[in-house]
Amino acid sequence: MNTPTHLQDGASTPFETQPWDAHARVDAHAYVAERVRYASHGTEVVGNLLLPAGGGRHPAVVVIGPVASVKEQAPMQYASRLAREGYAALAFDPRHHGESGGLPRRRESRQAKVEDLIASVDYLLGRAEVDAARIHLLGICQGVNWAIEAAVLDPRVRALGLIAGHYLTPETARLYLGSSEQVQRRLLRAEQAREHFQRTGEASYIPIVSAEDPDALLGAQVIREFYERWSCRGAFWNFHGLWENRITAMSESDIWGHQVEPWIGRLELRTLMIHADRAASGPAIPRELFARIPAKSKQLLWLGTRNQMQFYEDPLTLDVATQSLVGFLRAAGPTHP
Repeated sequence: MNTPTHLQDGASTPFETQPWDAHARVDAHAYVAERVRYASHGTEVVGNLLLPAGGGRHPAVVVIGPVASVKEQAPMQYASRLAREGYAALAFDPRHHGESGGLPRRRESRQAKVEDLIASVDYLLGRAEVDAARIHLLGICQGVNWAIEAAVLDPRVRALGLIAGHYLTPETARLYLGSSEQVQRRLLRAEQAREHFQRTGEASYIPIVSAEDPDALLGAQVIREFYERWSCRGAFWNFHGLWENRITAMSESDIWGHQVEPWIGRLELRTLMIHADRAASGPAIPRELFARIPAKSKQLLWLGTRNQMQFYEDPLTLDVATQSLVGFLRAAGPTHP
C-alpha cells in the first residue's frame, strides 16, 4: 500500500517539539505556551511556561512528572489544563533528561530533581506575570516524592498537589521487585554502577521497560505498553519530546533505596493527595502515608478504581483531578499555606 507523501515520517532538522514562533511561543488562545530556559545549579533547564490569556499576575504551579519523564508527557497534560483555569503552569525537563543539560544522561537523581523544583520557583518569582504569594507544586507518580521534599524545604511554596503517587518506601520497593532480597540485589547493583562511574566516568544503563530484560526498571506489561511508544522519533513524533527508554543503573539507589516517610512527617503546608485503587502505589500505601501528614489542612480524594495510565492520558480522569486540584488551591487563598 502506498503511503501519501504528507504521511511519510522522517527526521526533522533541527529537532523541535512544536512550531515555535520567532519569540519561542505558541498561542493556544486560552493560554500562550512559551519555551523557557533557566539555570539549576549552573546547568540549563528547558521548560514550557503556559501563561493564561489576559493580563495581571497569576497564581502558578510547577509540575514534575513520573520517573525519567520529560515535560511532554503527563506534566504538559496537567499544565495545559491548569493554564485554562487561570494558572501559570511550568512543565520542565529535569536535569539529565530531555532537552535540559546534565551529565550523565538519563540519571535519576533525588537531589537534582529537588534542586530543579526550587530553581523553577526561583524562575517564576522573576516573572512579572506570576503572583509570588501563590506558587504551588504538583507531583505526579514518582514526582510526588521530590515535590514533597521541595515543598518542605522551600517556604515560598504555598500548597502541594500529589496525584497518583508512586510513593517510595521499602514496602513499595518490595511490591514492585517481589522480595527484600530482590530489592537488595538491585541496590547492590546500583552501588556498583555508581562506584564504576565515579572511578571511570562511564555510566552503565538499564532499560526502563522491556519485554526481554528481567532487570528493566519497571516490569509490568501495562507500564511497558504505555512507555514504548515514547521513544519514537521523526517529524511525526518529535512533539513527544526526548524521552529515552533507558536509565543509568546507579539511578536505582535513588528509587528503590529512597524513603519518603521522613519528609511526609515534615509536611506542614496545605496538601491534596489524589489517588485510586489501581494507581501506582496501590490502595494501602497512600492511605497510610496520608495519615502521617501533620498538615492541619489536608485532603485525600479517592477516585475509585481508576488506574495509573488514566492519570496520564484519559481526558475525563485528567479533568477530574485537575478541577479538584484547582478547587483546593483556590480555597487556600493568596497568602495562607
